[in-house]
Amino acid sequence: MDFNGSDTIPGPRTEDQLPHTAQAAAKIVIVGGFGVGKTTMVGSVSEITPLTTEETMTQAGIGVDDNFGSASKTATTVAMDFGRISITDQLVLYLFGTPGQQRFWFLWNGLFEGALGAVVLVDTRRLEVSFDVMGRLEERGVPFVVAINSFPDAPRYDVEELRTALDLTPDIPIIECDARRRASSRDVLMTLMRFLHSLAMTGSLT
Repeated sequence: MDFNGSDTIPGPRTEDQLPHTAQAAAKIVIVGGFGVGKTTMVGSVSEITPLTTEETMTQAGIGVDDNFGSASKTATTVAMDFGRISITDQLVLYLFGTPGQQRFWFLWNGLFEGALGAVVLVDTRRLEVSFDVMGRLEERGVPFVVAINSFPDAPRYDVEELRTALDLTPDIPIIECDARRRASSRDVLMTLMRFLHSLAMTGSLT
């Protein structure tokens, strides 16, 4: 018996049901350091109410978690964020946002499993955080694009400066975005899909 006193188990809400036209689905992970906007991006672009695992930050994290640039942040993802977006009538993306704090990075391996590709969100105030993130993706063989999240007080660089600073090969797309805006986040996902398509056409996508 459910909480409403009925013998039937309620199904998903109408707005959360998978479109009947969907024929294919792909798993995408959104990764990055602490406070770069992963939960924000999943929430802004998801067509369903996103699942989040945010918990209130406490004094126990002082000296353990690096919250540089995010001093006003009061909650953090401890497992994952989950959302869904229909790219076309036939193609649906399942979005998994990873926890940013390094003490939760052991969860990444499970989230990477079966992922077709990834978005690496970058905060230009903390470029160094991105190296370990991209290194983990490269170790797992997960193709990725880099999205520069536009924070108001963050320094701005041109694409080639960022490519050099992040030690990226010329083929990896770099796109600027505002993770708070649905259209901007969708553009990032479309950039990733075009990149994955180009890899598939050249036989580079395994």
